[in-house]
Amino acid sequence: MFLSPLMHPKLSLLLAIQILTGFTLLATDSHHEVVADWPKLPEAHVLGLCAGVGVDAQNRVFVFHRSGRKWSNPFPTEPIEAPTVSVIDGTSGKLLSSWGANMFIMPHGLTVDHESNLWLTDVGLHQIFKFTPEGRLLLTLGERGKPGNDHSHFNLPTDVAVLRDGSFYVGDGYKNTRVMKFTTDGKFEFEWGTKGKGNGQFNLPHGIAIDAQGRVIVCDRENERLQVFDAKGGFLHEWKGPQIGKPYGVEISINGHIFIIDGGSPSLKPAERGKAVELDSHGQVLDTFGSFGKEPGQFQLGHDIAIDPDGAVYVAEGTGARVQKFVRRSGSAK
Repeated sequence: MFLSPLMHPKLSLLLAIQILTGFTLLATDSHHEVVADWPKLPEAHVLGLCAGVGVDAQNRVFVFHRSGRKWSNPFPTEPIEAPTVSVIDGTSGKLLSSWGANMFIMPHGLTVDHESNLWLTDVGLHQIFKFTPEGRLLLTLGERGKPGNDHSHFNLPTDVAVLRDGSFYVGDGYKNTRVMKFTTDGKFEFEWGTKGKGNGQFNLPHGIAIDAQGRVIVCDRENERLQVFDAKGGFLHEWKGPQIGKPYGVEISINGHIFIIDGGSPSLKPAERGKAVELDSHGQVLDTFGSFGKEPGQFQLGHDIAIDPDGAVYVAEGTGARVQKFVRRSGSAK
């Protein structure tokens, strides 16, 4: 499905300018604006690459970060010594706590479920973990440091999406290019996906989310599209086009809108490399905000996105090594 500028009249002029000039307009043309001086972290607190972000009902923002560790091939074998999970107050931006030291090799996905538990994926360990918000381990899936493609192993798993009954989907993305479904206690149910460009195929299923209709929305990153499936993995829709870009992370707001972070591609012009996108439940683009750059409100490799109960948007950046908060502009419709 190609998302034409004509699908949303408020964006048609903006996109026409972008197409003609190659220049992406900044957040002043959108419904969202960045919150200045958020967060307020201690100077010595190093985030490094911010891979995952999530928010719970208490407005605590959880960031899964690499604390200065760089991606390498092969991965290091020693865990990161510094804390890798930072808990930030969504309102004040102050650091509430941090944990995760000497636990993870290469942090990646973070999901907060309906009970405020954290689901973390580590692509270096090839494992998935469920923790309490305070860092107490509740569940581990996969074998430490052992990649595989059977029902009890993963190969660089990317993200988790959790249903209200506690069952969950896993994006087993970089190598196995599949989505897996598990019961509440971690028993395998079914899977779908192979490498390719067709419906139900993937080239790196990166972010994953579930909407109120039970649809599974997957960021098929390297195919530069979103794929939408029913609860059993049946293909429903493909959403793609220049407004979607290369989706890295996806989250659903309380009102059912779909937010993605387009991480962009190094092969593109800087003005085309990244933005946040708000869509309705039919895949129609409602708003875009942000652009490539180092300034507040801009992104350097946006990697994940989260929405708090009040509708504020949080974006975790890879190269930018930070997390930013955006709120809806006064007078903008929700």
